[in-house]
Amino acid sequence: MPHFTWRDKGLSEDCHSLAAMAVRFEEAAALMRRLAHDGFRLEHQGDQQHITHTDPAVFAAFGFLDEAGPGRQLELVESP
Repeated sequence: MPHFTWRDKGLSEDCHSLAAMAVRFEEAAALMRRLAHDGFRLEHQGDQQHITHTDPAVFAAFGFLDEAGPGRQLELVESP
């Protein structure tokens, strides 16, 4: 299943004020709400959080890069 790993480290480390931090968190929250609305799910894999979708077309429509293993990624490469 297509997925990417959610990492929040550094989400606000470049912000120079509390107001800037608030805006950054609000933007991230709006994205999370949109993903949930469009059928994405959060799955825990060990100590990581993967955001997944069962439909690869929906996943790709958001412009996300699939972090599936190399074997799965090779299936996506068309032969010449």
